Amino acid sequence: MRKIKILLSNHIIASAIIFLWLKTVLVMVFGFSLSFISWLDIILLFVSPIGTLMLFIGFSFLFSKKVHPLGLMVIYILITGLLYANLLYYRFYIDFVTVSVLLQLNNVGGLGASTLELFSPFDILLFIDIFVVAFVLFSKRKKQINMPNKRKYGLASIGIIVLTVIIGMMQNQYLFKTAYDREGLVQSLGLYNYQVVNMIFGAMAPIEKAFSDEVDANTVSSYLKKEERKQTELFGIAEGKNVIMISMESTQNFVVNEKVNGEEITPFLNDLIQDSFYFSNIYDQTAQGKTSDAEFMIDTGLYPLPSGSVFVRRPKNEFESLPNILQEYSGYKAYTFHGNDAGFWNRKQMYDNFGYEHFFAKENYDVTEENSINYGIKDIAFFEQSMEDLISLPEPYLAKFITLTNHFPFLLEEEDQLIELAETGVDVVNRYVATVRYQDRALERFFEMVKEEGLYENTIFVIFGDHYGISKKYEAGVHELLGQDNTPLNHLELQQIPVVIHVPGQQGETIEANGGEIDIRATLLHLLGVPTENRLSFSRDLFTRAADMPVVFRNGDMIAESYAFTNNVCYERDSKKKVSNKNCSSYLKTAREELEQSDNIIFGDLFRFIPHAGEES
Repeated sequence: MRKIKILLSNHIIASAIIFLWLKTVLVMVFGFSLSFISWLDIILLFVSPIGTLMLFIGFSFLFSKKVHPLGLMVIYILITGLLYANLLYYRFYIDFVTVSVLLQLNNVGGLGASTLELFSPFDILLFIDIFVVAFVLFSKRKKQINMPNKRKYGLASIGIIVLTVIIGMMQNQYLFKTAYDREGLVQSLGLYNYQVVNMIFGAMAPIEKAFSDEVDANTVSSYLKKEERKQTELFGIAEGKNVIMISMESTQNFVVNEKVNGEEITPFLNDLIQDSFYFSNIYDQTAQGKTSDAEFMIDTGLYPLPSGSVFVRRPKNEFESLPNILQEYSGYKAYTFHGNDAGFWNRKQMYDNFGYEHFFAKENYDVTEENSINYGIKDIAFFEQSMEDLISLPEPYLAKFITLTNHFPFLLEEEDQLIELAETGVDVVNRYVATVRYQDRALERFFEMVKEEGLYENTIFVIFGDHYGISKKYEAGVHELLGQDNTPLNHLELQQIPVVIHVPGQQGETIEANGGEIDIRATLLHLLGVPTENRLSFSRDLFTRAADMPVVFRNGDMIAESYAFTNNVCYERDSKKKVSNKNCSSYLKTAREELEQSDNIIFGDLFRFIPHAGEES
C-alpha cells in the first residue's frame, strides 16, 4: 500500500482506484460466468482492471494543473455505471455491452419494461462506495489535493495495460483475430480494456468499407465456391407456392413435445410436426441483434455482426436478399407483418433495402389495451387482423409474420393462460410455459383461418424460433423442468430452436442433422427449386448439409457431429467429457474463417462489387 501511495502521491486517488478495482473483480467473479482454468486467468483477473482504471481516474488531473474533485467524482460514477450496465446486460443476454448496443439502446429488449426482472437486492452494494468517496472528496473541498507525478502515473498506467495485453496474448494466440468472442476478450483483457478494444474495432469498420474492392469480393466468392452444393429429390417440390414464414418470438426447442402437469406445451405444433419436415437439431446463432439477427440470417445467408445489429449499423449496404432472389427467379413479391413500431430495429429502412413491397406494422393494426401486452398486440389478435391484408396479396408472395407475445418477461393475463403455470423455482420459466402455449394456440388459429380462406394448399409454411427465450440466468428452472443437470453441454443444447417446414400433402419427416438458423434460407430455396450454387451465402441446405461442417456461433463457439466447443473447452458429445482442444481445432479454424469472411462482406459492403451474385460471370 505504501508503494501505491508513493506512486499516486495521494491516498484519495488510491482509495478511489482500489474501491473500483475491488468491485470490478467481485463482479467478474460472481456476476459473470467466466471460466478460470489456468493460472494466467487468475493473474489477469486481478491485474487487468488496474491500468485502465488508473488511466480513467487520471483524466481528472492529467491534463490540468490540479486534481478536480468534481471531475474525479463524475468519472467514478461513470465507471460504476459502465460496470453495472454490463452486469444487467449480462444477466439476460450472457453478453457484454458494446458501443453499438449503447447507440441502439431503444432496441434492446429486456432492459426497458423488463428491467425489474434483472435487479438483485445485492446490487445496492455496488453503489455504497460512491457515497463514501463523495463524502471524502467534498469534505476536503477547501483543502488542496496533492497532484501525483503525472509522468510516473501515466507510464505506470500504460505499462500495466501493456502487461495485460501481453499476458492476454500468451493465454489466447487468436486474441485479436477473434474479437467477436467478447467473453474471451473480457477474460483475457479485462472488462474495461475490452470496452476500449471494442471502440477501436468499431471505429475501424467505416475505414474497412472505404478500402474494400473487387479483389476482396473475389476472395470471399472463391472461399464459398469451394463447397459443393447438392440437390435431392425434394428439390422444387414447392415450386411456385406462396411462402408464409412465421418467426416465433423467443421459442426454444425444449418446449416441443414437452408436458407440464400432463398437458402438452405446444399441442398444435406437435401435431403439425407429424406432417412436416421437422429439423430437431437447429441452433440459435443470433448475437446482440436478436430477432433482427434472425431475420438478417434468413434473408441474406450471412452471419450477424459481432456487435450491434446489421439492421442498425449497415442498413444501406447492398445484399442479395431472399425477396430479391425470389422476385428475380419466380416473380415473387415480399411482405412483412409485425405488430410493433416500424422503426424498431430500423426495420422499415432495412425492409426497403431487402426488397419487401410493404411492411404491415403497428399502425396497420387496431391495438388496444385489451388486445395488447408487453411489447405489443397479442398473437391471436395479430393473426386475425392480418388476414384481410394477407388474402389481398398478389400471388406468388412471400409473407413473413413476426410474433410478439412470447417475449421476456413473458407476461400474460389470466384469461389467456391456456395451461397451468409450471412449478419450477424460477418464475420466469413458469410464465414462459404459459406464453409459449398461448403462441401455439395463435398458430393453430392462423392455420384455421388460412384453410377457411382457401390459401392452405398452395402455400409452404416455414415456422421457426427466432432466438432463445430463457437466458442462462434463469436456466435452472428449465433444468428442473426437464430433469437435467446444469452442464455446459446442456446449456448448449438449450440453444436449439424449433424449425418446421410444412408443405401440404407432403409426408412428414424428422431430420436430425445439426444445423443453424442461417441454414433455413438455403433449405427453403431448395424446396422452391431455386439453385444456390453461385450465391454468396453461408446458408447450407439442411437436407444435404455435410455432417463434418460445424454449426458456428457468433462468439466463435461451435458444435459438430462428435465434438462441441464452448467456454474455451472442447467436449466429446457422446461421452460429454472434456477432451483436448486439439480435437476441436480444425472446426474452430472453420468457424474463424466463416465469421471473418461474413464480416468482410458486411463491413466492406462487398455485394456492391458483385452486380449479379446469383449468376455465372
